[in-house]
Amino acid sequence: MAPRSTLTIGFFVTPDFVVLDLSGALEPFFLANADGQERYRLRFLSHNGGPVRSCEGLVISTEPASIEGLDTLFVIAGERSTQVAVPSDQIALVQSAIRRRVRRVASVCVGAFVLAAAGALNGRRATTHWFYASALQAAYPRIRVDGDRIFTRDGRLWTSAGITAGIDLALAMIEDDYGRELTRTIARQLVIAQRRTGGQLQFSTLLRVDPDTDRMRRVLSHVREHLGDSLTVERLAEIANLSVRQFGRAFMHATGTTPAKLVERLRVEAAKPRAEEGRETLEVIAAAVGFTSADHMRLAFLRVLGQSPRVIRRNATDVEAAPDSNSSVTAAQTTRAKQHVMTPANGTRKDSVRRAAKRVRSMRTESKTGPLQRD
Repeated sequence: MAPRSTLTIGFFVTPDFVVLDLSGALEPFFLANADGQERYRLRFLSHNGGPVRSCEGLVISTEPASIEGLDTLFVIAGERSTQVAVPSDQIALVQSAIRRRVRRVASVCVGAFVLAAAGALNGRRATTHWFYASALQAAYPRIRVDGDRIFTRDGRLWTSAGITAGIDLALAMIEDDYGRELTRTIARQLVIAQRRTGGQLQFSTLLRVDPDTDRMRRVLSHVREHLGDSLTVERLAEIANLSVRQFGRAFMHATGTTPAKLVERLRVEAAKPRAEEGRETLEVIAAAVGFTSADHMRLAFLRVLGQSPRVIRRNATDVEAAPDSNSSVTAAQTTRAKQHVMTPANGTRKDSVRRAAKRVRSMRTESKTGPLQRD
């Protein structure tokens, strides 16, 4: 059943917020009112109110942040949230929303760092822009970060990947509130798919790496076609017809990363969908994409995605789609969610991930060259 009254959506923006993070999440709610029915009331909030400048230089008018009357709170932040401590006023707002039972609390892109700093995501699944996923996991190990999800929903906490993923998140909320027909109409107006297939990794490494020399293009082509083979620095340098030292410098200049890190990321990206499918053992997958062992692959997954292959496989079975009818989280649902988070088995898995993450941090120096040299 559709909600009977207008729902108020608050968009809390921090200084240097990203315009598209805001506009992507905002526009579907605006279009939901296009037929003249006021389904949503939109508010723009900041700590003190007044003008707030985005990282692109656009200034928007805001009102002082208050959660009174809010049905849904969105946190729209900027890159600063990933680099410095989240200000106490932002933490207090999120904690107040959780405490006062705002029905949905959401973030777009790096807004997840604000939710995390407030403790709202502890024990929950969450996502952010793939580029920041490993940083979010390292900074907040109690969160189950999935760096490949377009968006996640865990109880009343919603998080999305970067930039246009806010559109997907907003459409899912609208479908939750008013059903698929309205969502389908809005998606057509936005000229996008109602539900996007695939995850973030399809937009990541290979699309970012576009070297401007034929020499490096040959190397990348070889890597893509031979992930399961031995890809030592010596072998790649030979393909480039350069000495190992020359190759290392040229590769870094052309791609912005080291051969070891790029090969590792590409292998993780190749292994992830196979791990999600669940038809092969992790040992078979590891060997097929060039890892020396399943444990080697596990450490690489933790570095790149912030989660182990086993966690990725288990999460792939979870149902992310919002229900077709009323989405209000009942007391029974909340209790069941809390019970799941607090089960001894789940705690054991989280402890295991934390221990593995500690191992990864201690192995960072080795990881710069070790995985590539050991192939």
